[in-house]
Amino acid sequence: MTPAELSRTVLGAVRRAVEEGALRGPVPERVKVERSRPGGSGDYATSIALRLAAPAGRQARDVAEVLKARITDSPGIARVEITGPGFLNFTLGDDSAGALVRAVCEQGTRYGYGDGLAGTRVRFAPADELRARVITDTAVRLLVAQGADAAVEPGGEERITAVPAHGDGPGHEKHDGPYNDGPDDDAPFARVGRDAALWALLRPAAHDRPLPGEGLLVQNEDNPLFRVRYAHARSRALLRNAADLGFAAGTTTTGLTTAFPQGTAAHDAPATPLLTALGDHPAVIESAARLRAPDRVARHLEATADAFLGFQHTVLPMGDEKPSATHRSRLALAEAAGTVLAGGLALLGISAPEHL
Repeated sequence: MTPAELSRTVLGAVRRAVEEGALRGPVPERVKVERSRPGGSGDYATSIALRLAAPAGRQARDVAEVLKARITDSPGIARVEITGPGFLNFTLGDDSAGALVRAVCEQGTRYGYGDGLAGTRVRFAPADELRARVITDTAVRLLVAQGADAAVEPGGEERITAVPAHGDGPGHEKHDGPYNDGPDDDAPFARVGRDAALWALLRPAAHDRPLPGEGLLVQNEDNPLFRVRYAHARSRALLRNAADLGFAAGTTTTGLTTAFPQGTAAHDAPATPLLTALGDHPAVIESAARLRAPDRVARHLEATADAFLGFQHTVLPMGDEKPSATHRSRLALAEAAGTVLAGGLALLGISAPEHL
C-alpha cells in the first residue's frame, strides 16, 4: 500500500463512519498521512481523529477507535494502533515495498499524479518578471497533475511574485515577453542552458534569490542538479547492465520481501531511505501544488537521488554471484527510482537524459 492509497483508505473509513451515523460532522476533502515521528509507532500516522473530534462532539481517542474499527483488516495494512491523544498509527503489510514499486512501474512518470485538487479552478495573472513566469508555469503543471483546472489568463486572480536576484546568475534581468520568446529573455538560458537555468530559478523558494547558474554546470556531487540527473542516468545504466548479465527487473511478492524484509538490517539500510522517498513522492507533489511551491519538488528530487545513490551498489551481482530474485527486485526498485526522478524533473520542465 502506498501513502496515497493509505490516505484514501482512511478517508473512506471517515466517510463510512459518517454515513453509518457513528460520527457526525463534515467529511474532509483529504486525509494527510505522514511518516511516524519519534514516539509514534508503525510506518505512517495521521492526526485526522484530532481534527474530527470537535465537529463530532467526542474525544479524539473515541473518534480514533471508531476509525480504527473500519480500517483494521484493510488490504495492505498489518496493524493499526492509537497513540497519544488520538493519533492513528499504521504498520503496512510485508509486501508494502512490492506494492509501492509496482505502483510506480504501472503509473510510470505520472506516478504521484492524483485528483486531490479536482474541482479546483485556478487562474494566474500573467507575470512580468522572468522568474515569476517560470514559477507560475510550473505551478500550473503541478496543479493540473493534481486534477485542478489551472491556466494563465489575463485578469487571473492569483499572482506569483519572486524576489529579484542581485548580481550574476539567471533571474536578475527584467523582461517583457515569455521566457522563451525573445533574445533578451533567453539570456540566462543561453548562458547556462535551459535545464540549469530552470533549476536555478525553481530550486530556491520564491522569496529566496535564484541560484548562481554557472555552478549548476559543474559535473560533481556538489551540484544538486547533476546529482539528480546522474541518479536517473545511473538507474537506466543499471537496467542496461542487468540486461547484459541476462536478467531483468521483477516485482514478485517473494522477490521483494526477500530483498527488503521488514524489520531486518537489509530493510533498514540502504533500501529504506529510497522506499521512503518514493512513497512520499505523491504527497510532495500535492503539497507543492497546493502551496504553489515547485521548490518542494526540487528538494524532494535531491533527497530521492541521494537515497538512490546510496542504494545503487547493492543492485547487481558481485563477483561470481548469480542473479537472483533479490537482484531482480532491487533492480525493480532502481527502475522505479529513475522513473520518479524523470517524472519529477518533467514537472519542473527539466530533461532527464539516460546518459551523462
